[in-house]
Amino acid sequence: MIIAHFSLIYKYVYSIYIIMSIVDNKFSKSEINRAGNILCNDKNYSSEEINNALEVVSYWKSIHNYPLNIFKNRLSRISKKIDGNALSAQRLKRVSSIISKLQRKYYNNLPTMKLTQMQDIAGCRVVLSNLSQVRELYEKYYLKGNLKHTLVNEKNYIQNPKLDGYRSIHLIYKYTSDKGKKEYNDLLVEIQIRSKIQHIWATAVETVDFFTKQAIKSNQGNKNWMYFFKLVSSAFAMIEKSTLIPGVSQNEKGLFLEIKKKEIELDVIKQMTQWFKSLKFFDNFKKNQKMHFFLLELDIITEKLNISAYTKNQEKEAMLAYSKAEKKIYNKQDYDVVLVSADNVKSLKKAYPNYFLDTKEFLKFLNIIIKKY
Repeated sequence: MIIAHFSLIYKYVYSIYIIMSIVDNKFSKSEINRAGNILCNDKNYSSEEINNALEVVSYWKSIHNYPLNIFKNRLSRISKKIDGNALSAQRLKRVSSIISKLQRKYYNNLPTMKLTQMQDIAGCRVVLSNLSQVRELYEKYYLKGNLKHTLVNEKNYIQNPKLDGYRSIHLIYKYTSDKGKKEYNDLLVEIQIRSKIQHIWATAVETVDFFTKQAIKSNQGNKNWMYFFKLVSSAFAMIEKSTLIPGVSQNEKGLFLEIKKKEIELDVIKQMTQWFKSLKFFDNFKKNQKMHFFLLELDIITEKLNISAYTKNQEKEAMLAYSKAEKKIYNKQDYDVVLVSADNVKSLKKAYPNYFLDTKEFLKFLNIIIKKY
Protein backbone atom coordinates (compact mmCIF):
# COMPACT_ATOMS: atom_id res chain seq x y z
CA MET A 1 0.00 0.00 0.00
CA ILE A 2 2.82 2.39 0.93
CA ILE A 3 4.63 1.50 -2.29
CA ALA A 4 1.45 2.13 -4.30
CA HIS A 5 0.99 5.54 -2.65
CA PHE A 6 4.64 6.39 -3.26
CA SER A 7 4.20 5.48 -6.94
CA LEU A 8 1.21 7.82 -7.26
CA ILE A 9 3.10 10.63 -5.50
CA TYR A 10 6.11 10.05 -7.79
CA LYS A 11 3.96 10.24 -10.91
CA TYR A 12 2.29 13.43 -9.68
CA VAL A 13 5.60 15.09 -8.80
CA TYR A 14 7.14 14.01 -12.11
CA SER A 15 4.21 15.41 -14.08
CA ILE A 16 4.62 18.75 -12.27
CA TYR A 17 8.35 18.61 -13.07
CA ILE A 18 7.55 18.06 -16.74
CA ILE A 19 5.15 21.00 -16.88
CA MET A 20 7.62 23.29 -15.11
CA SER A 21 10.39 22.10 -17.43
CA ILE A 22 8.34 23.08 -20.46
CA VAL A 23 8.12 26.58 -19.05
CA ASP A 24 11.53 26.91 -17.42
CA ASN A 25 13.89 25.20 -19.89
CA LYS A 26 15.05 22.33 -17.67
CA PHE A 27 15.91 19.46 -20.05
CA SER A 28 19.44 18.94 -21.35
CA LYS A 29 20.27 18.14 -24.97
CA SER A 30 21.23 14.59 -24.01
CA GLU A 31 17.80 14.09 -22.40
CA ILE A 32 16.11 15.49 -25.50
CA ASN A 33 18.10 13.23 -27.83
CA ARG A 34 17.36 10.20 -25.62
CA ALA A 35 13.64 11.01 -25.79
CA GLY A 36 13.85 11.00 -29.58
CA ASN A 37 15.58 7.60 -29.54
CA ILE A 38 12.94 6.16 -27.20
CA LEU A 39 10.09 7.20 -29.51
CA CYS A 40 11.92 5.73 -32.51
CA ASN A 41 12.25 2.39 -30.72
CA ASP A 42 9.15 2.46 -28.53
CA LYS A 43 8.68 -1.34 -28.55
CA ASN A 44 11.69 -1.58 -26.24
CA TYR A 45 10.30 0.80 -23.62
CA SER A 46 7.46 0.94 -21.09
CA SER A 47 4.38 3.11 -21.53
CA GLU A 48 5.63 5.37 -18.72
CA GLU A 49 8.99 5.87 -20.47
CA ILE A 50 7.19 6.66 -23.72
CA ASN A 51 4.91 9.19 -21.98
CA ASN A 52 7.92 10.85 -20.38
CA ALA A 53 9.69 10.98 -23.75
CA LEU A 54 6.64 12.61 -25.31
CA GLU A 55 6.72 15.29 -22.61
CA VAL A 56 10.41 15.97 -23.23
CA VAL A 57 9.79 16.31 -26.98
CA SER A 58 6.91 18.70 -26.22
CA TYR A 59 9.32 20.81 -24.16
CA TRP A 60 11.86 20.84 -27.00
CA LYS A 61 9.21 22.00 -29.43
CA SER A 62 7.83 24.63 -27.05
CA ILE A 63 11.11 26.50 -26.56
CA HIS A 64 11.27 27.08 -30.32
CA ASN A 65 8.14 29.23 -30.15
CA TYR A 66 9.97 32.44 -29.24
CA PRO A 67 12.48 32.48 -32.15
CA LEU A 68 9.77 31.13 -34.45
CA ASN A 69 7.58 34.15 -33.67
CA ILE A 70 10.50 36.49 -34.42
CA PHE A 71 11.07 34.96 -37.87
CA LYS A 72 7.38 34.68 -38.72
CA ASN A 73 6.67 38.32 -37.85
CA ARG A 74 9.50 39.49 -40.12
CA LEU A 75 8.41 37.13 -42.87
CA SER A 76 4.85 38.44 -42.70
CA ARG A 77 5.89 42.10 -42.61
CA ILE A 78 8.36 41.91 -45.50
CA SER A 79 6.25 39.66 -47.74
CA LYS A 80 3.29 42.06 -47.50
CA LYS A 81 5.49 44.77 -49.03
CA ILE A 82 5.95 42.58 -52.09
CA ASP A 83 2.51 41.01 -52.29
CA GLY A 84 -0.53 42.43 -50.48
CA ASN A 85 -2.12 38.97 -50.67
CA ALA A 86 0.88 37.15 -49.17
CA LEU A 87 -0.17 34.47 -46.71
CA SER A 88 2.13 33.57 -43.81
CA ALA A 89 1.75 31.01 -41.04
CA GLN A 90 3.85 29.01 -38.59
CA ARG A 91 3.83 25.60 -37.00
CA LEU A 92 5.78 23.31 -34.71
CA LYS A 93 6.59 19.91 -36.20
CA ARG A 94 4.22 17.13 -35.20
CA VAL A 95 5.56 14.29 -33.03
CA SER A 96 4.56 11.74 -35.70
CA SER A 97 6.58 13.67 -38.32
CA ILE A 98 9.54 13.98 -35.96
CA ILE A 99 9.57 10.22 -35.32
CA SER A 100 9.22 9.39 -39.04
CA LYS A 101 12.10 11.68 -39.95
CA LEU A 102 14.37 10.30 -37.22
CA GLN A 103 13.56 6.73 -38.27
CA ARG A 104 14.47 7.53 -41.88
CA LYS A 105 17.87 8.70 -40.63
CA TYR A 106 18.92 5.25 -39.36
CA TYR A 107 21.80 3.28 -40.82
CA ASN A 108 22.66 -0.25 -39.66
CA ASN A 109 20.15 0.19 -36.80
CA LEU A 110 22.02 3.25 -35.54
CA PRO A 111 20.66 6.83 -35.68
CA THR A 112 22.51 9.24 -37.95
CA MET A 113 20.53 12.27 -36.75
CA LYS A 114 19.88 13.48 -33.21
CA LEU A 115 16.64 15.22 -32.33
CA THR A 116 18.52 18.39 -31.36
CA GLN A 117 20.07 18.43 -34.87
CA MET A 118 16.71 18.43 -36.68
CA GLN A 119 16.44 21.65 -38.64
CA ASP A 120 12.68 21.98 -39.09
CA ILE A 121 11.23 21.58 -35.58
CA ALA A 122 10.02 25.17 -35.96
CA GLY A 123 8.84 26.32 -39.35
CA CYS A 124 7.14 29.30 -40.91
CA ARG A 125 6.05 29.65 -44.47
CA VAL A 126 4.87 32.34 -46.80
CA VAL A 127 2.75 31.79 -49.89
CA LEU A 128 3.02 34.48 -52.57
CA SER A 129 0.76 34.96 -55.58
CA ASN A 130 3.37 34.20 -58.25
CA LEU A 131 6.89 32.98 -58.86
CA SER A 132 8.45 36.39 -59.56
CA GLN A 133 7.37 37.55 -56.10
CA VAL A 134 8.87 34.40 -54.56
CA ARG A 135 12.19 35.19 -56.23
CA GLU A 136 12.06 38.84 -55.15
CA LEU A 137 11.49 37.93 -51.50
CA TYR A 138 14.20 35.29 -51.61
CA GLU A 139 16.84 37.48 -53.24
CA LYS A 140 16.12 40.92 -51.82
CA TYR A 141 15.18 40.20 -48.24
CA TYR A 142 16.87 36.92 -47.35
CA LEU A 143 19.96 36.57 -49.51
CA LYS A 144 20.76 40.30 -49.26
CA GLY A 145 18.71 41.26 -46.23
CA ASN A 146 21.55 41.55 -43.70
CA LEU A 147 19.83 39.36 -41.12
CA LYS A 148 21.78 39.09 -37.87
CA HIS A 149 20.76 35.43 -37.65
CA THR A 150 23.00 32.86 -39.31
CA LEU A 151 21.91 31.09 -42.49
CA VAL A 152 23.07 27.50 -41.96
CA ASN A 153 21.35 25.69 -44.82
CA GLU A 154 19.58 26.56 -48.04
CA LYS A 155 17.69 24.36 -50.51
CA ASN A 156 16.16 25.84 -53.62
CA TYR A 157 13.66 23.22 -54.72
CA ILE A 158 12.25 25.62 -57.34
CA GLN A 159 15.51 25.91 -59.24
CA ASN A 160 16.27 22.24 -58.55
CA PRO A 161 12.94 20.46 -57.90
CA LYS A 162 12.85 17.22 -55.94
CA LEU A 163 12.34 14.13 -58.11
CA ASP A 164 8.92 13.63 -56.50
CA GLY A 165 7.82 17.06 -57.73
CA TYR A 166 8.13 19.08 -54.53
CA ARG A 167 8.99 22.75 -55.23
CA SER A 168 9.70 25.47 -52.68
CA ILE A 169 12.62 27.40 -51.21
CA HIS A 170 13.84 26.31 -47.77
CA LEU A 171 16.12 28.49 -45.64
CA ILE A 172 17.39 27.30 -42.25
CA TYR A 173 18.48 30.00 -39.80
CA LYS A 174 20.19 29.79 -36.43
CA TYR A 175 18.60 32.26 -34.04
CA THR A 176 21.12 34.75 -32.60
CA SER A 177 20.46 37.53 -30.09
CA ASP A 178 23.03 39.88 -28.57
CA LYS A 179 20.41 41.42 -26.26
CA GLY A 180 17.84 39.62 -24.12
CA LYS A 181 16.51 36.09 -24.68
CA LYS A 182 20.01 34.70 -25.21
CA GLU A 183 18.76 31.34 -23.89
CA TYR A 184 17.19 30.78 -27.33
CA ASN A 185 20.46 31.29 -29.21
CA ASP A 186 21.39 28.53 -31.68
CA LEU A 187 17.84 27.20 -32.01
CA LEU A 188 17.00 26.51 -35.65
CA VAL A 189 14.03 27.84 -37.61
CA GLU A 190 13.05 26.85 -41.14
CA ILE A 191 11.55 29.38 -43.56
CA GLN A 192 9.64 28.13 -46.60
CA ILE A 193 8.91 30.46 -49.50
CA ARG A 194 6.57 29.18 -52.19
CA SER A 195 4.11 30.36 -54.82
CA LYS A 196 0.37 29.78 -54.58
CA ILE A 197 0.37 26.98 -57.15
CA GLN A 198 3.31 25.26 -55.43
CA HIS A 199 1.39 25.47 -52.14
CA ILE A 200 -1.75 24.02 -53.73
CA TRP A 201 0.28 21.02 -54.97
CA ALA A 202 2.01 20.41 -51.64
CA THR A 203 -1.18 20.52 -49.56
CA ALA A 204 -2.97 18.20 -52.01
CA VAL A 205 -0.18 15.67 -51.48
CA GLU A 206 -0.63 15.92 -47.70
CA THR A 207 -4.39 15.45 -48.02
CA VAL A 208 -3.97 12.28 -50.07
CA ASP A 209 -1.26 11.04 -47.71
CA PHE A 210 -3.49 11.30 -44.69
CA PHE A 211 -6.73 10.01 -46.20
CA THR A 212 -5.12 7.02 -47.97
CA LYS A 213 -2.54 6.32 -45.20
CA GLN A 214 0.42 6.85 -47.52
CA ALA A 215 3.70 8.73 -47.22
CA ILE A 216 4.01 10.32 -50.66
CA LYS A 217 5.55 13.35 -48.98
CA SER A 218 8.40 11.13 -47.75
CA ASN A 219 8.72 9.25 -51.06
CA GLN A 220 7.13 6.12 -49.54
CA GLY A 221 3.68 6.09 -51.10
CA ASN A 222 1.77 4.16 -53.75
CA LYS A 223 3.74 4.35 -57.02
CA ASN A 224 0.72 5.38 -59.10
CA TRP A 225 -0.17 8.25 -56.76
CA MET A 226 3.47 9.33 -56.57
CA TYR A 227 3.77 9.36 -60.34
CA PHE A 228 0.50 11.28 -60.68
CA PHE A 229 1.74 14.07 -58.41
CA LYS A 230 5.10 14.13 -60.17
CA LEU A 231 3.28 14.67 -63.48
CA VAL A 232 1.04 17.39 -62.06
CA SER A 233 3.99 19.20 -60.49
CA SER A 234 5.70 19.34 -63.87
CA ALA A 235 2.49 20.67 -65.43
CA PHE A 236 2.31 23.35 -62.72
CA ALA A 237 5.95 24.22 -63.46
CA MET A 238 5.00 24.66 -67.13
CA ILE A 239 2.22 27.03 -66.10
CA GLU A 240 4.74 29.03 -64.03
CA LYS A 241 7.41 28.80 -66.75
CA SER A 242 9.77 27.24 -64.24
CA THR A 243 12.14 24.26 -64.13
CA LEU A 244 10.34 21.03 -65.07
CA ILE A 245 10.55 17.80 -63.08
CA PRO A 246 13.08 15.28 -64.47
CA GLY A 247 11.82 11.91 -65.64
CA VAL A 248 8.48 12.95 -67.20
CA SER A 249 7.40 14.23 -70.61
CA GLN A 250 8.75 17.69 -71.40
CA ASN A 251 6.05 18.17 -74.06
CA GLU A 252 2.86 19.86 -72.86
CA LYS A 253 0.39 17.76 -74.84
CA GLY A 254 2.08 14.48 -73.93
CA LEU A 255 2.30 15.49 -70.27
CA PHE A 256 -1.29 16.69 -70.01
CA LEU A 257 -2.66 13.56 -71.69
CA GLU A 258 -0.67 11.36 -69.30
CA ILE A 259 -2.14 13.28 -66.35
CA LYS A 260 -5.62 12.76 -67.79
CA LYS A 261 -4.99 9.01 -68.02
CA LYS A 262 -3.73 8.81 -64.42
CA GLU A 263 -6.66 10.89 -63.11
CA ILE A 264 -9.11 8.38 -64.60
CA GLU A 265 -7.11 5.44 -63.25
CA LEU A 266 -7.00 6.83 -59.68
CA ASP A 267 -10.41 8.55 -59.78
CA VAL A 268 -8.75 11.62 -58.27
CA ILE A 269 -11.47 14.23 -58.75
CA LYS A 270 -14.27 12.07 -57.35
CA GLN A 271 -12.25 10.94 -54.33
CA MET A 272 -10.99 14.41 -53.36
CA THR A 273 -14.48 15.90 -53.74
CA GLN A 274 -16.00 13.21 -51.50
CA TRP A 275 -13.35 13.68 -48.81
CA PHE A 276 -14.12 17.37 -48.52
CA LYS A 277 -17.89 16.88 -48.49
CA SER A 278 -17.70 14.22 -45.77
CA LEU A 279 -15.75 16.31 -43.25
CA LYS A 280 -17.62 17.86 -40.31
CA PHE A 281 -16.18 20.93 -38.59
CA PHE A 282 -16.40 21.70 -34.88
CA ASP A 283 -14.94 24.69 -33.06
CA ASN A 284 -15.10 26.03 -29.52
CA PHE A 285 -14.28 29.72 -29.85
CA LYS A 286 -16.05 32.98 -30.59
CA LYS A 287 -15.46 34.24 -34.12
CA ASN A 288 -15.16 37.86 -32.96
CA GLN A 289 -12.20 37.14 -30.70
CA LYS A 290 -8.64 37.84 -31.86
CA MET A 291 -7.18 34.34 -31.96
CA HIS A 292 -3.55 33.50 -32.74
CA PHE A 293 -2.97 29.77 -32.06
CA PHE A 294 -5.16 27.06 -33.53
CA LEU A 295 -5.12 23.42 -32.41
CA LEU A 296 -6.41 21.24 -35.25
CA GLU A 297 -7.48 17.68 -34.38
CA LEU A 298 -8.44 15.58 -37.40
CA ASP A 299 -10.29 12.27 -36.95
CA ILE A 300 -10.74 10.32 -40.18
CA ILE A 301 -12.78 7.52 -38.58
CA THR A 302 -15.60 9.84 -37.53
CA GLU A 303 -14.75 12.39 -40.28
CA LYS A 304 -14.43 15.27 -37.82
CA LEU A 305 -12.13 18.26 -37.53
CA ASN A 306 -12.07 19.90 -34.09
CA ILE A 307 -10.57 23.38 -33.88
CA SER A 308 -9.55 24.94 -30.56
CA ALA A 309 -8.27 28.52 -30.61
CA TYR A 310 -6.08 30.54 -28.25
CA THR A 311 -5.04 34.16 -28.03
CA LYS A 312 -1.38 35.29 -28.05
CA ASN A 313 -1.47 35.50 -24.26
CA GLN A 314 -2.57 31.85 -24.03
CA GLU A 315 0.56 30.38 -25.61
CA LYS A 316 1.37 28.15 -22.62
CA GLU A 317 -2.19 26.81 -22.50
CA ALA A 318 -2.03 26.11 -26.24
CA MET A 319 1.28 24.24 -25.92
CA LEU A 320 0.04 22.11 -23.02
CA ALA A 321 -3.19 21.28 -24.90
CA TYR A 322 -1.08 20.32 -27.94
CA SER A 323 1.14 18.09 -25.81
CA LYS A 324 -1.89 16.37 -24.28
CA ALA A 325 -3.53 15.85 -27.68
CA GLU A 326 -0.36 14.33 -29.19
CA LYS A 327 -0.07 11.86 -26.31
CA LYS A 328 -3.71 10.90 -26.80
CA ILE A 329 -3.26 9.96 -30.48
CA TYR A 330 0.25 8.53 -30.22
CA ASN A 331 0.69 5.63 -32.69
CA LYS A 332 -2.85 6.01 -34.09
CA GLN A 333 -2.91 6.32 -37.89
CA ASP A 334 -6.45 7.63 -38.30
CA TYR A 335 -5.83 10.77 -36.24
CA ASP A 336 -3.69 13.83 -36.68
CA VAL A 337 -3.10 16.93 -34.59
CA VAL A 338 -1.11 20.11 -35.13
CA LEU A 339 -0.75 23.49 -33.45
CA VAL A 340 -0.42 26.33 -35.93
CA SER A 341 -0.42 30.10 -35.84
CA ALA A 342 -2.32 32.26 -38.31
CA ASP A 343 -3.77 35.77 -38.34
CA ASN A 344 -7.38 34.52 -38.46
CA VAL A 345 -9.56 31.53 -39.36
CA LYS A 346 -9.70 32.56 -43.03
CA SER A 347 -5.89 32.63 -43.25
CA LEU A 348 -5.74 29.34 -41.35
CA LYS A 349 -7.87 27.58 -43.97
CA LYS A 350 -5.76 28.97 -46.79
CA ALA A 351 -2.45 28.11 -45.12
CA TYR A 352 -3.45 24.56 -44.09
CA PRO A 353 -6.20 23.39 -46.49
CA ASN A 354 -5.00 19.79 -46.07
CA TYR A 355 -6.44 19.73 -42.53
CA PHE A 356 -9.79 20.81 -43.94
CA LEU A 357 -9.42 18.22 -46.74
CA ASP A 358 -9.94 21.17 -49.06
CA THR A 359 -8.54 20.48 -52.52
CA LYS A 360 -10.86 22.80 -54.51
CA GLU A 361 -7.98 24.93 -55.84
CA PHE A 362 -5.99 21.85 -56.81
CA LEU A 363 -8.99 20.36 -58.63
CA LYS A 364 -9.59 23.65 -60.46
CA PHE A 365 -6.09 23.49 -61.99
CA LEU A 366 -6.39 19.74 -62.59
CA ASN A 367 -9.61 20.23 -64.55
CA ILE A 368 -7.92 22.87 -66.74
CA ILE A 369 -5.10 20.41 -67.49
CA ILE A 370 -7.25 17.37 -68.33
CA LYS A 371 -9.70 19.35 -70.51
CA LYS A 372 -7.07 21.06 -72.67
CA TYR A 373 -6.43 18.09 -75.00
